[in-house]
Amino acid sequence: MEVSKSFIDKINSEFTSSLHFASPLPGSRTNEFDLVRGVLQILQGFSSCLFYWEKGIGQGYRARKGLYVTHLSQTSLGMVLDQFVYSATCLKLVELRLCEIEDMSGRSRSPPPTLRAFASSASAWLRKLRDIALTEELKMNNSNTGTAPTILGLGNSLTRLCGGAEYLLQIVHGAIPIEGDTPLSSAETAVHILNHLYEKLNDACLVQGGEEDSYRMLLYIFVGCLLPYIEVLDSWIFEGILDDPFEEMFFYANKTIGIDEAEFWEKSYLLRSTQHKKLSAAHLIQHIPITSTLVGRHHESMTHQLSLSEIFCLSLTALIGHGDHMSEIFWKNDKIVSATSTEKLLAAYSEKIWHKFLVDALNNDMKVEQNLDLVVPFQPLLSSFCPENPTITVCQKVLQAKANTHDWNSLNLSKNYILPPLNDDKLRKAIYGEEFMTAKGTNYACGFPFGDPRAQHGIKVVESLFPFPTILPSFKEELMMSEVLPFQKNSTLVSKVLGWIQTVEPKSTPLPVVILRECLTFYIKKQVDHIGNQILSKLLYDWKLMAELGVLRDVYLLGSGDLLQHFLTVVFNKLDKGESWDDDFELNTVLQDSIRNSADATVLSSPDSLVVSLTKSDGDAQQTTTTASSFLVSSPRKNHRAQVSGINDLDSLNFTYKVSWPLELIANAETLKKYNQVMNFLLRVKRAKFVLDKARRWMWKERGTPTVNRKHRWLVEQKLLHFVDAFHQYVMDRVYHSAWRELCEGMAAAGSLDEVIEVHEAYLLSIQRQCFVVPDKLWVLIASRINSILGLALDFYSVQQTLSSGGAVSAIKARCDKEVDRIHKQFDDCIAFLLRG
Repeated sequence: MEVSKSFIDKINSEFTSSLHFASPLPGSRTNEFDLVRGVLQILQGFSSCLFYWEKGIGQGYRARKGLYVTHLSQTSLGMVLDQFVYSATCLKLVELRLCEIEDMSGRSRSPPPTLRAFASSASAWLRKLRDIALTEELKMNNSNTGTAPTILGLGNSLTRLCGGAEYLLQIVHGAIPIEGDTPLSSAETAVHILNHLYEKLNDACLVQGGEEDSYRMLLYIFVGCLLPYIEVLDSWIFEGILDDPFEEMFFYANKTIGIDEAEFWEKSYLLRSTQHKKLSAAHLIQHIPITSTLVGRHHESMTHQLSLSEIFCLSLTALIGHGDHMSEIFWKNDKIVSATSTEKLLAAYSEKIWHKFLVDALNNDMKVEQNLDLVVPFQPLLSSFCPENPTITVCQKVLQAKANTHDWNSLNLSKNYILPPLNDDKLRKAIYGEEFMTAKGTNYACGFPFGDPRAQHGIKVVESLFPFPTILPSFKEELMMSEVLPFQKNSTLVSKVLGWIQTVEPKSTPLPVVILRECLTFYIKKQVDHIGNQILSKLLYDWKLMAELGVLRDVYLLGSGDLLQHFLTVVFNKLDKGESWDDDFELNTVLQDSIRNSADATVLSSPDSLVVSLTKSDGDAQQTTTTASSFLVSSPRKNHRAQVSGINDLDSLNFTYKVSWPLELIANAETLKKYNQVMNFLLRVKRAKFVLDKARRWMWKERGTPTVNRKHRWLVEQKLLHFVDAFHQYVMDRVYHSAWRELCEGMAAAGSLDEVIEVHEAYLLSIQRQCFVVPDKLWVLIASRINSILGLALDFYSVQQTLSSGGAVSAIKARCDKEVDRIHKQFDDCIAFLLRG
């Protein structure tokens, strides 16, 4: 019976595979040169006759059956090939994963900047690893020694590639989030990528010896992914524009808050916790004049200032390459280093690589600025850029090689316009269709007929716009755009530093927290402080902050001589007579009259800028809340008159002053509540002083034969008046003078808007303490005794009012004398407590 060949082959393969040292027939032996070349090809992402890519669930490179070399057993050969096949599979899986990101551009949504930057950085490192295999293949093909490469020798030369391939796959799989049913937002994707890279870089810093490639790989990708964030921050804190169309930043502009609203400073930008629609709002930085040094790169004297991404890369280069901490040097005189300050750096750091990057970047910027308005003649083109014609920039080396004008003339359109047309028939056919194909190819002469005298003028015009249109740029594979157009923003220096990271042997491997602190957050904080200084300058001088705070002092701290004198007199008299005073319109009418007839009427921009209203209390619970919120306890005596006209009655007055924008950032609604608390306390003191002065006038009218009881009332009245006058003087001196002087000193020393807010809050807290309206246990106890004394002043006034209006009856006099005794005793007890405190 004839046995099929396939069956024999199957038996033979099973037999030989079970015998590890068995060898197939000599005719099936594999050429080791081809085997090595096949390995190098799959490491570059290509299949070969010996290896193929298997798709499906277990996708990966596979070796074809029958591979055999004489000096290795099947098992040994398999072990050697496995490491290469696995590394090639890792690189191919990385390529496929990154291609998925690139394919997003052709679908409904484009990949967000951080994800796109990650794909670009990972692709660059993928090419770097595959270039190792390409270099080996070139050396193998160009070898003249006659020594054939071996598969074992290949293992020694590709150690770094194999280790880097597996590590790169781990990074890619960990950094790119796996989307579930609900796709991640751009911000969530960016946070996931950066967090993963940060943690991996943190771990790589702790590994010592032989792991520099892993650190460099992570550093390269981490820096590349940070750049989109840094560019947005650069635009935001240096130019006041939040350019975040993909909504990647951790904060967003709140368009519901207008720039003229009091909450703008706190709520104009909010932390992003969920997905939001695209928002846009003006920023306070835009209100700084462009002539100030705030927006440094737009200022004439700082044209060549570096961007935040460039200064980040320079600082990173200094830190990684030399261990230099350059933050203080790169930030001088409240701005990032510019071309004017490079001369000081030349002597000390001229040998450092970061200094070379800096000088090249600043020199390129200077060339651009010098030639922006240049009418391009032929002669200066050797040392200049031509932004309107990138061909000149790309072909500069070719033009420099042709040193004389005669050779240049041969490249001009007027000398070389009789050129063969471009072979673009297929392109023109695809665009216009066959029926519109009237010309064969695109003519370099742009339609100028030969011999036409009018053509010469037209050709000269074209030459003035596009010099050397006949020269073609040299082609370089994987050419970065920043190298082609080095005058583009944030391009050349960044790409050079990234290329340097791929090859450098780092002197130090700092933790990512050190990198961010030394190379990024330092400059952000400095710029924020610089912006704060500029805004502070406008607050103090243009927007007159201190004048506005002076108005608040005159109104709420009763600092004006007679601004509210008439108003308070009317209100005090109404309280004494028991008249109704709950009409807001009547109160505001009296208030406006008081302001207009005051010598300090010019303090307010208009009389109606200050409005008074009455807060309504809802029963006893509301009254308890109001009393507790002011931290003052009412008088212990609860007679009918005290309830009708007590010391706390004025707490219902609420004064509202419209603070001009943008000073509402400092004195907002919450701040005015605190001012009202202080004012209510001062009004209590004012009222106590008012009624005691009134009682004293009545007592002077009773002058005659002094009696024991009358002397006693004079003594009590003098004690009360002395305390109230002294306390009023103390409070006004401390609040009106000392606290204000401390505020002025703090404002003069403040360096930013945040510090101004802190100084003002400290000022408010100080006057609240001096007026005993702070939620502190000891201050509450002291305030209760002071409030009791002020209430005793009202009680004494009530007694004197009773005696003056009809106290001839002995029974009434007796009750009044007992009331005076109670007032005297309670006053002494309160004074004793205060003295002990």
